[in-house]
Amino acid sequence: MVLAIDIGNTNTSFAIFKKKRIERKFNIPTKSFTFKVLKKHLGKIKIADSIICSVVPSATKILSRKIKIIIGNAPYIIGEDVKVPVKNLYRKPQQVGQDRLVNAYAGIEFYGAPLIVIDFGTAITFDVISKKGVYLGGMILPGLNLSLEALTKKTALLPKLELEKPMDFIGKDTKNSMLSGIFYGFAALTDDLTDRIKRKIGENVIVVGTGGDIKIISDFCANIDKIDPLLTLKGINLIYHRSVHANTKK
Repeated sequence: MVLAIDIGNTNTSFAIFKKKRIERKFNIPTKSFTFKVLKKHLGKIKIADSIICSVVPSATKILSRKIKIIIGNAPYIIGEDVKVPVKNLYRKPQQVGQDRLVNAYAGIEFYGAPLIVIDFGTAITFDVISKKGVYLGGMILPGLNLSLEALTKKTALLPKLELEKPMDFIGKDTKNSMLSGIFYGFAALTDDLTDRIKRKIGENVIVVGTGGDIKIISDFCANIDKIDPLLTLKGINLIYHRSVHANTKK
């Protein structure tokens, strides 16, 4: 069994894989790692190896120590111990988050190229991959919850809200006006940006949506072809088997 871990700014996702099949999946808030919580979720499943993709370096160090104690060996870290096998055309390649490269790699493997991967997480990222499988770059925007929180924190009269689908397109109260603005606004932004990217790299682009908020926003977006909430975890597992496991067998 392999434990794949995706450390995000808000939540950390865990998946225990038996080859390509997920045996167990769970999320823990990134600031709430404890031995007790981890052991409870991992149970008595025997894990041979673990691998981490992270955008929070401080959390990577904390979790790595705990995982090493629990399973008996240190996790592989993507970007340090393992490289994502994608050609990266960023001006400064080291600036690209490893999760974005993992999404690009997994997207190519599962859906083909050219490709746009949109990850609706704490931040929303657009990642663009050419028909030759080259990572071209992308966009970074504030996520749905982050935008909703900003409205509350930076205004005097707007209330704090939980993210939920709006009742109407044209909001008839403050709550639904805010929610409509978030959902339909980001949907329009998503569709427009994907149209613009297609005009740049070709109309036959596949658009894949992933991330924690993909299921709640996807119905509002016209241009998303595939929905794969577990794309990052599947990509982490794929990289382990192709870059770590394959080499250790030689």
